[in-house]
Amino acid sequence: MTEADIARVLAPILEEIEARSGIAERFVDKEMYRIYLGTIWANIVMDPLALGFSEDDLETVHDIINLQAAQFVGDTEAITHAFEFINTKAGEVAMDKAKLSKNHRDLLLYFSSMILDPEGHKRWMDDVKN
Repeated sequence: MTEADIARVLAPILEEIEARSGIAERFVDKEMYRIYLGTIWANIVMDPLALGFSEDDLETVHDIINLQAAQFVGDTEAITHAFEFINTKAGEVAMDKAKLSKNHRDLLLYFSSMILDPEGHKRWMDDVKN
């Protein structure tokens, strides 16, 4: 898929994140935005084909999402920083406030583990398998 095609597919999703986390025109609740961002990224990675992406497209998808998200949260590495936030006490409070289900919370924490500590995550998964 071309970068333009990927951007076109992502546009309505990113607009929805902005709308759902909006508190005023062009202002967003950064905590909610980060939760949505983590959720969207986790879902895209788990099933890129659902949006017509291949695994080879994921790097471009990542870059486009980061570029768009930087406008709202000020981070050039917005996806990574979203998972860093989710993995903090403030992130836990934000997930409580958002009334995330246990499965949703577990998904975000699982992806936080993979992204923030890939070697530790691999050791943990190996332990689980054994």
